[in-house]
Amino acid sequence: MTERFEPPALPPSVRRVIPQFRFFGWASFWVQLVLAVIAGLIFIFAGFSASVRAPGGAAAGSSGSGPGILFAVLGLIALGVSIYWSFRYTRLALQLQSANPNLRPKRTTAANLLRQGLMLNLTGMGFSLVGAESIAGILFGKILSQPQGGFVVSDPSAYTRIIQPVDIFVVLGNTHITFAHFIGIVTSLWLINSVNKDEG
Repeated sequence: MTERFEPPALPPSVRRVIPQFRFFGWASFWVQLVLAVIAGLIFIFAGFSASVRAPGGAAAGSSGSGPGILFAVLGLIALGVSIYWSFRYTRLALQLQSANPNLRPKRTTAANLLRQGLMLNLTGMGFSLVGAESIAGILFGKILSQPQGGFVVSDPSAYTRIIQPVDIFVVLGNTHITFAHFIGIVTSLWLINSVNKDEG
């Protein structure tokens, strides 16, 4: 009678973190992906609206024409990398299930991956916060330069000084990016805490 080979059981600490990497990795992936798609569509719409000419030939002049949109787009690019990083967390959960200890990632490997994801989201959030400051400054300048006594404007160049719906749309897009990076930061911190819980 041949003996049946039983693969070695996973250590309790590994069994504990596998479902957390899987759940938080997928949750972060999908939330960030949805917010990134919405923000990307908002910026595309804002760019299209900025190219439309106002009556009399004046440019529509949205906040997207300012430097704030550059930082917001940098934050969106960082968010794209963060989405990939969240997907890597789910792949790490699969690798941790390996019965072969040599194929299973070490604790330091997982911790380094999480720290890199945290730094990535902090950088992306920094870009989007600088973008928010710049966009808010542009909108504040528009408020100060708006014509007094109503919104009937005879001078076509005054359209560039009026806050338009697309300006608020850009603020909303940048807010989505900031919130998505916040989700990534919370995910990384939670998983770092889970990985380090048994240390010491």
